[in-house]
Amino acid sequence: MSDHALNDAAHSIGMRRLWVPIYGPTVLISIGMGAVVPLIALYALDLGATVTQAAIIVGLIGFGQLAGDLPAGSLAHRFGEKRVLLAACVVEAAALIAASQTTSLLVLAACVFAIGLASAVFGLARHAYLSEAVAIGFRARALSTLGGTFRIGSFIGPFVGAALIEQFSMGAAFAFAAGTSLTGGLLSLFLPELPGDGARRAVEAEAAPSAGPRMSLWRVLRDHRKVLATLGSGVFLIMVARAARQAIIPLWAASQGLDATTTSIIVGLSAGVDMLLFYPGGAIMDRFGRMWVGLPAMAILGAGFVLLPLADTAVLIALVACFMGLGNGISSGIVLTLGSDVAPPDARRQFLGGWRLCADLGNVAGPGLISLVSLAFPLGAAAVALGLISWFGVGWLAKWVPVYDRTRKAREPAPV
Repeated sequence: MSDHALNDAAHSIGMRRLWVPIYGPTVLISIGMGAVVPLIALYALDLGATVTQAAIIVGLIGFGQLAGDLPAGSLAHRFGEKRVLLAACVVEAAALIAASQTTSLLVLAACVFAIGLASAVFGLARHAYLSEAVAIGFRARALSTLGGTFRIGSFIGPFVGAALIEQFSMGAAFAFAAGTSLTGGLLSLFLPELPGDGARRAVEAEAAPSAGPRMSLWRVLRDHRKVLATLGSGVFLIMVARAARQAIIPLWAASQGLDATTTSIIVGLSAGVDMLLFYPGGAIMDRFGRMWVGLPAMAILGAGFVLLPLADTAVLIALVACFMGLGNGISSGIVLTLGSDVAPPDARRQFLGGWRLCADLGNVAGPGLISLVSLAFPLGAAAVALGLISWFGVGWLAKWVPVYDRTRKAREPAPV
């Protein structure tokens, strides 16, 4: 291990100390949201919404995340991760409780948008904290584990929601999610102090009268516009492929005449494969480099999209879905890791706001692309188009990931 790596490890926080305050809230909140998100459209329909209105209300979570990404960076920079994490959880819980009690579609829409905002703030603060807390040699494993715990919670959540509806009511699922959010916020208060945080705050306070205004969000984004335009575009393509995968598999299954139960089983099997591979993916990134996960993942997702129109039975669709789950699972944490690698230490939180905006734009664009292509062409054409986009992403990442992978030098042997 190099001197730099040893120094980095000495000024980091051990992962064992992060299990409860970082991974615990992620599991809890993702279980709660996994229980609620599938119910939002049904709840909107119960309140009198049309199918189109219900779809728009569900989509407001994504638009809330987009709206919250940039302010989240400034909030985390100004108030610190602990306060921001707790505040985001309180806002999310309040929005969930209000949504469960309302009879107004407008109030429900506002609550769903607020949930998206809170999710953006929570996600950025958690990302920024781990970026600084964990030694660079363990960064990918820490962040892929974060992505894995989110996947585990999202897998469990719908089953919990179904059980609560069966035993109580739809409102009970919302109340449960509010409880998980509040509990996650309280657990976040146990986060260890970041290395050097106290000394840094003292220096900032002493220098504040003569240092002038802090570096603004827009200045940070302007100064780092090249990495956001190049590597950030690669992250956008990754998220387009990921989000489109989640949307197109159920749509294709329905187009082939499969019932809702069979489709749910297929999606569940794919999610199970996805969950199993998050830690190996992180270990590969730490040992060999980021591109050895990013490129194969996009190649596999692209192949899955191209193969999907050829699958016309439940077994074949399940095989393709699990194959795509393999690609998605092994790349768990790749977006978070790349963002942490290129974030400037003196403006980490503001930069990550712009970085996460690139990712969330892809998250919204993936399903939107399916809708646009399907207006003029069959669904199979949309799948092939997504496959080609994913393969283009392989080439784009191959060009830009090595340029910005700062961990390569730490892995290279010292010259003899």
